[in-house]
Amino acid sequence: MYLELKNLSKHFGDVKAVNNVSLGIGKNEFVCILGPSGCGKTTLLRLIAGLEEATTGELFLNDKNLVNVPAQNRGFGIVFQSYSLFPNMTVTQNIGYGLTIRKKPKDQIEKRVLELLNLVHLEGQDEKFPHELSGGQQQRVAIARALAVEPELLLLDEPLSALDAKVRKTLRVEIREVQQSLGIPTVMVTHDQDEAMTMADRIICMRDGIVEQMGTPDELYNQPTNAFIAGFLGHMNILDSFKKLHVDVDTNESNSIGIRPEEVVITDNNLKERNTYIGKVRHIENLGSVSLMQIFAEEQTILVEQTGFIKRVIGEEIFVTFPADKIVSFSKSIIGADV
Repeated sequence: MYLELKNLSKHFGDVKAVNNVSLGIGKNEFVCILGPSGCGKTTLLRLIAGLEEATTGELFLNDKNLVNVPAQNRGFGIVFQSYSLFPNMTVTQNIGYGLTIRKKPKDQIEKRVLELLNLVHLEGQDEKFPHELSGGQQQRVAIARALAVEPELLLLDEPLSALDAKVRKTLRVEIREVQQSLGIPTVMVTHDQDEAMTMADRIICMRDGIVEQMGTPDELYNQPTNAFIAGFLGHMNILDSFKKLHVDVDTNESNSIGIRPEEVVITDNNLKERNTYIGKVRHIENLGSVSLMQIFAEEQTILVEQTGFIKRVIGEEIFVTFPADKIVSFSKSIIGADV
């Protein structure tokens, strides 16, 4: 592994912000550290950056132990939630700042800045000052500045959280494209599940200072190891109260079973069909391309997601089927999380 953490911990008094974390990140990977507020994800990023001193554990980059290496000597690029641009410098000066203090030749700085302006789509903005730019443009400048010095690792701490939804969607695509074009290993902290699912090669999902599960977005979404993961990445209907369910997965007393809202099937009046139950419509949200419906059955509410508009009415009797091959099993745990 290019970056390797071994039993890394950070304690603040009795609080174990990061607790015995071990993981590895490949040379060209884009990894998202995901979790609710207070789970330790930002502290973990700061440990990697060298902005926090580890209580215990080791950190290696290309087999070199970085635990005692100061942040400024680690050769990492860091982009924070607040852009931290120099207000009295132009876009060009901000991007080239790291190269300037390293006393690189002027022509080399100019060439590198021009390359990055094109890479982050800021052509024609080079002589503007930060206050003349939109939030999205300012974040592009911050990313270009971090990339200018050709860092060995790019660290992003909630880089999109201060932007509106439309700009976030645009920038998450652009950041991923930049990372792929440069092949630079990147670690990004986020509490936004959509960002993690759409940007990451792998997701590290944390809770209470520990890593609950690591894997590809597909693995975490479709094969959650516990109900916390299942509830944090999207929504999971827990089916423990439904009687005589036929399932195609192994389960025991320590496990729970569930199904994603998009896998629930609305059926005709046929209770003889396997895993079919009668319920009543409680609530409908028609969102355009998709719609959500809450159905009360077997003393619990089931969430159903369908494409397009749902033509049902509140109080209507409805039949739901849970396909056996779509039911997942995971260890019992807390459902959901505050985000």
